[in-house]
Amino acid sequence: MAVICVGGMIGIGKTSVAEILAKALGSAVFYESVEDNPILPLFYTASPEEIQAKRYPFLLQLHFLRTRFASIKEAYRRDDNVLDRSIYEDWYFAKVNHELGRISSLEMQVYEGLLDEMMREIEGLPYRKAPDLMVYLKADFETVLHRIGLRGRDFEQDESLVEYYRTLWSGYDDWVHRHYSASEVLVVDMNHTDVVNNPADAARVAREVQDALAAARGRA
Repeated sequence: MAVICVGGMIGIGKTSVAEILAKALGSAVFYESVEDNPILPLFYTASPEEIQAKRYPFLLQLHFLRTRFASIKEAYRRDDNVLDRSIYEDWYFAKVNHELGRISSLEMQVYEGLLDEMMREIEGLPYRKAPDLMVYLKADFETVLHRIGLRGRDFEQDESLVEYYRTLWSGYDDWVHRHYSASEVLVVDMNHTDVVNNPADAARVAREVQDALAAARGRA
């Protein structure tokens, strides 16, 4: 049994990589709540005044926390599953929005209290303690912006979002290397990897992940 988390910047290709890994492992993908997320478009399109009044960043993080908590519990009950981003990564997004003043200190306290309680429950599950591997998809900022554009979600395209994306991107490596400790990490350079249009890249990433899983199990 293996559980893999696929992490990385918005638009970097997490879903595509997760689907390739699930196919290689003969498993399921637990997707990030995007298409069925009523708050996400509001979060991206709201004015600063609307954000202050409606508290969309806080509500969005609560929505992701709830849906990912449900996903990780279900994934841990099955064999060989892939999480398209996981509950571990959500704290970083909440932290950035708190630092930007879009989530208040009180909201952050509430959020972290809920997250801590959920993590204690996950750690107490009888059938699982942590994921086996986190696959971190890394790229330079120009590649990230290009791929967000290729994805074409209207609410992600506004020029006013570029600095928000840059802020997220600039701290991602620090989160991975200093704050994430649930499992081993495999870094995939997405500047030179196109799993959608290049079958050789897709096969290479699947092979690298399987090798990393085998190595992690050997150290367990």
